[in-house]
Amino acid sequence: MKIKIKEKTYDEVLALPHHVHKKPRRQRLFWRTLLRIVAAPDLAATHFKFEKIGMEKLGRREPALFLMNHSSFIDLEIAARMLCRRPYNIVCTTDGFIGKRWLMRRLGCIPTNKFISDLNLVRDMIYATKTLKSSVLMFPEAGYSFDGTATRLPDSLGKCAKLLGVPIVVIKTYGAFTRDPLYNNLQRRHVKVSATMEYLLSPAEIKSLSATEIAEKISAQFAFDSFRWQQENHVRVAENFRADYLNRLLYKCPACKAEGKTEGKGEHLTCHTCGKSWHLDEYGYLTATAGETEFSHIPNWFRWQRECVREELRENRYLLDADVDIYMLTDTKCLYHVGEGHLTHSRAGFHLSGCDGKLEYTQDPILSYTLNADFNWYEIGDVISIGTNHALYYCFPKNTGDIAAKARLATEELYDIVYAERRLLHEAARAAKQ
Repeated sequence: MKIKIKEKTYDEVLALPHHVHKKPRRQRLFWRTLLRIVAAPDLAATHFKFEKIGMEKLGRREPALFLMNHSSFIDLEIAARMLCRRPYNIVCTTDGFIGKRWLMRRLGCIPTNKFISDLNLVRDMIYATKTLKSSVLMFPEAGYSFDGTATRLPDSLGKCAKLLGVPIVVIKTYGAFTRDPLYNNLQRRHVKVSATMEYLLSPAEIKSLSATEIAEKISAQFAFDSFRWQQENHVRVAENFRADYLNRLLYKCPACKAEGKTEGKGEHLTCHTCGKSWHLDEYGYLTATAGETEFSHIPNWFRWQRECVREELRENRYLLDADVDIYMLTDTKCLYHVGEGHLTHSRAGFHLSGCDGKLEYTQDPILSYTLNADFNWYEIGDVISIGTNHALYYCFPKNTGDIAAKARLATEELYDIVYAERRLLHEAARAAKQ
């Protein structure tokens, strides 16, 4: 999948008018039918089946908030099949509107920027459910899962559910990640895909629970491990490219601790610093070709990398320092390539400079609880995206190895650390005044 790109200077992009916010449109039967038809070939190829749990509680014309885990592009096709009998608006990222705003609005899409506070989004969701009498489909993780486990959910999810006051339904997919994991460079495997649709909370239950309690119930539904599911259900991935680009995910060698030196190719992951290699078998297990197998389960390796990043942050040793190509998003007409620059990330947050000295942007560590980082984004490359609702900066690192996954881990851990530190300072200051 490609995206429309134009070359412009930084000043030219700043001078462009921002897109005007418009209220969402109600999705018509024609467009729902079209989505279902377009989705049919992929779903047929995966022998897709789904199960409904407690859905008799949801009225035929009753709007609901559908929350779905996010593993790959087929998630949208699954939703098109499962929700085809009711109108629904889809919360999606603004870059999906580039060059096709007219179509996306008619499909019922509501644009928002990933991991950035957006009051318009909440207003649009309320408008969809209350005025349009439409359901809302939302991927609360926002980004695809890197390692097949749940990514962090926003703290505001419970508050949003309270404001909407409509039933909450959870859609969970099985096999979608295994078929097309993000790291594998859009190489699809022959894997069956299924899903469940479960009625979670009624309006009365939502009213009686606190926002925190609602968020906890939702989070419990988003506890999954796709590699564990593959292993326990003996799902075979026979393709010999299953370890291609696994280095994007497993960037740190547990044997020699080198970073950005691993390479996933074929069925193996190899560290080019110490020479150690691991084989990824047909059921998702890793085994060292010689010596100790530090991690046979990929999410455990990824979790260890998170612990390493947390230690670096606590000891003030963490630093991302990279030359980058810079693209900007300020409207939905194009993604604008504005030049080159330099990106750093440390305990102070992000700092981006470039465009012949005209661009200087800093981002506080607690501006966002996670990071919009992606692999092979629109087939341009691995990306780190920062910014605000006024301008997003898409940074593509050059000649630095694999850093996107580490940057996301560091952003999440740094948010927790700095948030806790500032809360303690605030409480201490308040106590001193008393």
